[in-house]
Amino acid sequence: MEHYCRIVKESLGGAVGDTIRLRPYQRQLLDDLLREQTDGRLAHRQAMIGLPRKNGKSALLSGLALWATVLGPDGGEVYSVAGDREQARITFGTGRRMVELDPELSTMLNLYRDAIENPITGTLWRVVSSDAPLKEGLSPTFTLVDEGHVINEDLWNVFALAQGARVEPMLAMITTAGARVDANGRDTVAHRLYQHGQRVAAGEIDDPSFFFRWWGAPADADHRDEAVWAAANPGYDDIVSADDFRSAIMRTPENEWRTKRLNQWVASVQAWLPSGAWEACAVEDQIRPGDAIILALDGSFSNDSTALIGIRLSDGLIDVMGLWERPLDDEHWRVDIDAVEERIRQIARTHTVREITADPFRWARSLQILAGEGLPITEFPQHAARMTPATSAFYDAVTTKRLRHSGDARLARHVANAAIKTDRHGTRLTKDKGGRKIDLAVAAVFGLARANQIIADDDRPRAAVDFITL
Repeated sequence: MEHYCRIVKESLGGAVGDTIRLRPYQRQLLDDLLREQTDGRLAHRQAMIGLPRKNGKSALLSGLALWATVLGPDGGEVYSVAGDREQARITFGTGRRMVELDPELSTMLNLYRDAIENPITGTLWRVVSSDAPLKEGLSPTFTLVDEGHVINEDLWNVFALAQGARVEPMLAMITTAGARVDANGRDTVAHRLYQHGQRVAAGEIDDPSFFFRWWGAPADADHRDEAVWAAANPGYDDIVSADDFRSAIMRTPENEWRTKRLNQWVASVQAWLPSGAWEACAVEDQIRPGDAIILALDGSFSNDSTALIGIRLSDGLIDVMGLWERPLDDEHWRVDIDAVEERIRQIARTHTVREITADPFRWARSLQILAGEGLPITEFPQHAARMTPATSAFYDAVTTKRLRHSGDARLARHVANAAIKTDRHGTRLTKDKGGRKIDLAVAAVFGLARANQIIADDDRPRAAVDFITL
């Protein structure tokens, strides 16, 4: 790795094109991981390695995969595995670029879109992800699982069982921590292996074929303590910038900080905002007739609430424009859809409404009617790819006091009810176990995301247009 693998991105580790300089902890890790038995074979067949983000994990994975591709057995099968294809290609893309940057590797190996071939030994390095069809007939010699906290049991088992015919195979998971349980309440693959590794390390289980190494903070550690950051990150202030930690702590939800930066396992659902952060953003102001705003609608049908949030474009002020909530003593309550539609029309007559955004689920007919009347309707489906960055941006705005809200008690109640869920897609809002209403909070989150996009579009310089008369 130190002779042939090169840095592919400018970083604290060095300049692009420089050969990698392994840190002492990385050297020790590789020595222990690849320890041989007296007969010369690898001592370990499975491994779990836990590292917080930005500690050189991708370069380590890519270097190991290239080592297995170049120096592994004839006819080897090397795999980069991850929860989705994009994640799997990060390690592969880094390895591919390492080959391109090194004069000797670039003449030795053949590069393809999804594979790297060693024509001398017939070894192939390929990319596989959870969202790809699982194929039988695999016979891996070396498998590296990136961010294993998001892969499913089936994918892990395919590779664990497929390597049985090889003389000295290796199946290694290198990951940050994540949620302890999946959506069905069962231990995730990664957390199950973590618990096994803990028992092996403590001597409770005798499993010499399983390698375990974990860097992270104790569960009761203060996540804001810089000494805790340094202890949990072996590359702190060397590969990982201490200044980046100090900046990011202010914008990152605690749940995500603990998993990604401190490598701690968390419950899938935890409290959202730090105590007092929401109250600190309240101002004595409200949206008034004539203001330029957007409206965000989070609609329901029964046993829930329908929320209408306004965001003023001049300063981002968030205010409640409507709330229809089921009374506690009325099990048969249904939201008055006509009343919701009429409220939106009323606001459009008294304010400058730039956009009305909503999740179309169960409200597609209302959105079509309002759009047919000329109102500016857009859709914001509440799937993870959109709500995860929106939740993160909202948290950032609250904790840095860049967000302003009117102090409405109903919005404060919904925000206080909100929790966050961490899974393979990231961190986003969810209800707590009591099922208390959070619809105003949800509408505020995706409404602010749309308002920020409109403000950014308005501020973008427009190209000058010249007219020429012929």
